[in-house]
Formats: sequence, structure tokens, C-alpha cells
Amino acid sequence: MTRLGFLLDSDSCIGCHACTIACKSEHDVPLGVNRTWVKYIETGKFPDASRHFSVMRCNQCEDAPCMTICPTNALFRADNGVVDFQDDNCIGCKSCMNACPYDALFINPETNTAQKCNFCNHRVEMNLEPSCVVVCPTEAIKVVDFDDPDNANTKLIGRLDVAVRSPEQNTKPKVYYKGADQASLDPTRTKIKPDGMIWADTTANHRLTPELDSHGHGDPGIVARTAYTTAHKTTWDRMVSGYLVTKAIAGGIMMMAALMIVLGHADEQAAVGVVPPLVAGIMLALTGGLLVGDLKQPKRFYYLLTKSNFDSWLVKGAYVLSAFAALSAVWFLLGAADAGDALKVVAIPTAILGAATAGYTAFLFGQCEGRDLWQTPLLLPMLLARAVIAGASAYAILDVFMDIPSHRAVWWALLGGVLAIAFLSWVELQSHGSRHVEMAIHDMTKGAQKEWFQLGIILGVLLPAAAMIIVLTNGDASSTNTGIAAFAGVLALIGMFLSETAFVRAGQSVPLS
Repeated sequence: MTRLGFLLDSDSCIGCHACTIACKSEHDVPLGVNRTWVKYIETGKFPDASRHFSVMRCNQCEDAPCMTICPTNALFRADNGVVDFQDDNCIGCKSCMNACPYDALFINPETNTAQKCNFCNHRVEMNLEPSCVVVCPTEAIKVVDFDDPDNANTKLIGRLDVAVRSPEQNTKPKVYYKGADQASLDPTRTKIKPDGMIWADTTANHRLTPELDSHGHGDPGIVARTAYTTAHKTTWDRMVSGYLVTKAIAGGIMMMAALMIVLGHADEQAAVGVVPPLVAGIMLALTGGLLVGDLKQPKRFYYLLTKSNFDSWLVKGAYVLSAFAALSAVWFLLGAADAGDALKVVAIPTAILGAATAGYTAFLFGQCEGRDLWQTPLLLPMLLARAVIAGASAYAILDVFMDIPSHRAVWWALLGGVLAIAFLSWVELQSHGSRHVEMAIHDMTKGAQKEWFQLGIILGVLLPAAAMIIVLTNGDASSTNTGIAAFAGVLALIGMFLSETAFVRAGQSVPLS
């Protein structure tokens, strides 16, 4: 048994980038992405300023979240303990990039697959050292065999004052740093500040944290400036927030249809037996289209089922969606046959699968260890509340074109869901989690996502709540109230998309390297 890792000596590193260039040459890494790179930070002020260098790369974690979330086993553990990858299995879902707390993975623009430092495993298997180790002029990069008690570098780690990146993530990283400034290892403590030099190509997508002003306002945690780091972009965006909405509609309308059956309307062929599963089917098709369209290797989407990693919630979610689609199809056939008694049998199982369809993303986001905002325990109830809103909104809109039973139940469900989202959002904004969470919430409410978030609250919560209170106060099913309820449903769905987009983007706004 062998477990390999690195000891990176920042005291010896001179920032020459020889390791970066050797790595690019060894693996034909395209321009714009890196398996390894040197990060520069600056501390102090002139004339007492200094620059520090730290090598950034995959941490070869013992408990690797990228392996857990990878749906097709494209990331795997080699016999020497290295987390390696198999291009032929990768579907380009980018989930590993959000799971990694170290910003170590990227999509190769030439292969459209996820790649990272793999310890030059092809060299190690031939008893050669990784290319970065060979070229380092100051021997600042050292190979460690953690299962060899006689390994000199293992003994150094035992004797020296060393550190690892993001120890709070409990990934058990096998890359140790000697002499690294803590601000270099924790990117939330630095302000990214391009200085116009040749190596100042910093990432524009990273949050620019405000420094303290003359009144003491700003972020007191900022202790240094990042002069150079590699660019890393947002991986999940509106395609993901769109699929959250479409599957919420699919799951929600079947939950509402099940409610109609419980209320005694199983014999309503169109409004309960046929139209809801038809809408759910359309929304599931859109969900699948968005999921496949967001892959970098869309032609390999079926690998989710043929090369499944059942630890990944991407795979579990695919099976949930498939089961829900199958049961919705059965519902449609029973409804078309006007088999009201049979619908009573499938109503509750379908409602449960509808809730699972809307809510499983909470567990998928929970596997994204690099995005602390997405780890909130409030995400599952928020997704379920959004499913209720989406289902009630769909029914309220359908009510304009066809008579639906128990319209007041739909109205109350829509109002209740909106109020639940208002309460859960308030609780989320009041909570104080890790520094990552606080920075992400700042980006969502006061930073780059502020307009998306505010519009989401106005259109998705405040206006629908006011509209439904008016409708429920009037009480009757007049064309005016029906129209107001439908308009509230449209606003709620638009606001849902805006809020989900703000949440998805804000979770990725905090720099990890």
C-alpha cells in the first residue's frame, strides 16, 4: 500500500513558474487552464512590503469529494493513493469542480473533460518523479510516501510546522505546506488586486473583497493582496437554475394533482387525470434537455446509467427522475382511461416521487464541498416549498383555460408556499455560518447578484403574496380572481428562476485558491 502526497516548501519557492511550465509541457495542458500554478500574494505596505509564493494544485484527498460526486467514476483512486481521472468516462458535468474545496479541477477546452494534477502517474509507474519535482530549481516540491516510515519527507512533515489548505473541510489532504503565509492558503483573506504586471492576470470572476475604509467599514479579515492567481470561472449557471424550476413544476403539479384526489376529485378526467401528467412530462423533458445541454460531453449522457457511481446524487437523481417519469406516464394512461379508482392508488406514491424530484438537488448540492452556501440544511425545505409554489402556480395558470376543482386549495397552497419561502429566506440571511457562507450571502444580497436576488424576492414573494391575499379575501372564483391568481403564478415562477440563479451564482462567488 502506498499513499503519495507532496510537501511544498514556500520558504524555498522563488515563484519561477518552472513547475507550471513543466506540467503544461508534460501533459499538453492548453492555454488558459492549469494543473498546477504558483500563486503570488503581497503583505504589508511600502517600504515594508513582501511577496509570498505558494504552489496550488490538487490535494490528493484521502476523503475526496470529487470522487464521491463524479457520476461516472471518471475520477478514481489509483493503487498509489493518487486521485486520477479517466477522460473516456467523463461527461463534463462539472460537478467535481464544485465539489473540490481547492479549485483544482478544470474543463480542458480541447477534450471537454475534467482534468487536474494526477501526480504524473504515468511517470511514477515507471519509478520517475513528477515533472514539477524534476524541474524545481530550489527543490521546493518534494514527494512524500505517507506509508513509508523511513521516507525522509514524511519525517520532515512530522518535525516541521506545516499546514494544509481548508482543513475545516475534513478531506484529509495529502499536500502539506511549509512556511506558507496563511493568507496564501486562505483566499478569503486576500484582496484580488491586479497591478498591471505581466503575471497579474487575475481571475475577473472572483469576488473583490472590500478593504477597510477610513471609517473602519469593510472586511477586517483582509490581510493581504493577491497579485497573481489563475483564472477560474463559474461552472453552473442559468441552465442549472432553469432545471431547478422545470423539475419543481413537474414534481409540484403532480403533488397538487394528488391533493385534488385526496380532496375527492379523482373523477375529474382532464384537470386531474390527464393534464397534470402531461405538463409534468413536458417539464421533465425540458429538465432532461437542460441537464444534457449543460454537459460538456452531451453525447455521453447515457453514461449516467451505464457507468454509474451510486454514491453520486447526480446518478441517484437520474433514477428518481426516471421513476417519477414512469409513474407519471402510468397516471396519464389511467387518467385517459377515466380510471379514477386506480388513480387513488398511484396518487400518494407519485406525490412522494414528485417531492423527491424537486428535493434531491439539496443532497447533490450537499456533495459540493467547495460551495459552503449550498450546504445549508434549509435547502431541502426551500426546494419542497418551491415545488408547492410551482405546482400551485401551474394549476392557477391552467385555471384560466379550464375549470379546475378546489381552486381555493390551490390558492392557499400558492400563498402558503410563498410565505414559507419568505420565512426560510429570512432565516437563511440571519444565520452566520462559515466565512465562505457570509461572503456568498454578501455577494447574493449586496454584491454582483443583488439585482437577481432582489427581483426574485419582489416578483417571487412579495407580489404573489399580495395578489393571493387579495384573491383569497374576495373568495369567489370569478374571472377577475382567476386572472389575478394566474398572474401571481407567472410572477412566482419568474421570481423562482431569478432567486435560484442568484443562489447558484453566489455559491460559486467565493474564491477557493
